[in-house]
Amino acid sequence: MSSARKLDVGHIGVDHADLPPIDAGRLDPRLWFASPDRSLEIEIGPGKGTFLLAAAQRMPTTNFIGIEWAAEYYRLAADRMRRHGMDHVRILHTDAADFFHWRMPDDIATVIHLYFPDPWPKKRHNKRRMVQDRFLIDCHRILVSGGELRIVTDHADYWGWIDEHIDHHTHLFDRCPFEAVGAGDDEIVGTNFERKYQREGRPFHAVTLRRLDRA
Repeated sequence: MSSARKLDVGHIGVDHADLPPIDAGRLDPRLWFASPDRSLEIEIGPGKGTFLLAAAQRMPTTNFIGIEWAAEYYRLAADRMRRHGMDHVRILHTDAADFFHWRMPDDIATVIHLYFPDPWPKKRHNKRRMVQDRFLIDCHRILVSGGELRIVTDHADYWGWIDEHIDHHTHLFDRCPFEAVGAGDDEIVGTNFERKYQREGRPFHAVTLRRLDRA
């Protein structure tokens, strides 16, 4: 039996196939939790869930959603949260950019985490990068007043792209220093990718964007 067949997403996993049809409009993912009035944080691309698990353990009264497109990582992360009893976490298997744009209601998240996203380095693939003008506008809408979008990357070209797109939206976000939250003294966030890239000696780029109120 393969390891994939042993994974159990339980009630932690939410598959896009089980969501209402997109023409049903926006849905409120806070209702997936027993205590929907708690603060909500979202991680895009949690992978195996290393950062998300540590954050959920550190903040047991905050609800968390990880949005993962890769099916195997979705199952791994959801199974991991289930085994650790993280009932205040949900792992959603879907495309994060589309879910943000078409499904998420306004003013519901206190923090959106985007750590080491795929840089899609070839120019013809740049349109697949997570950070786009539409994404930043969606994040502003989804975040509560004063909420934060936190971004970390190791890729210099992608960092230049991110920096340029942030400059397009200075009316939406206040650019702030990134506060490290990793488990170790020398960690920024403590994801598996960060630990791998740290061993390789790669430099990291990080920014916190704090939502400005609408004019």
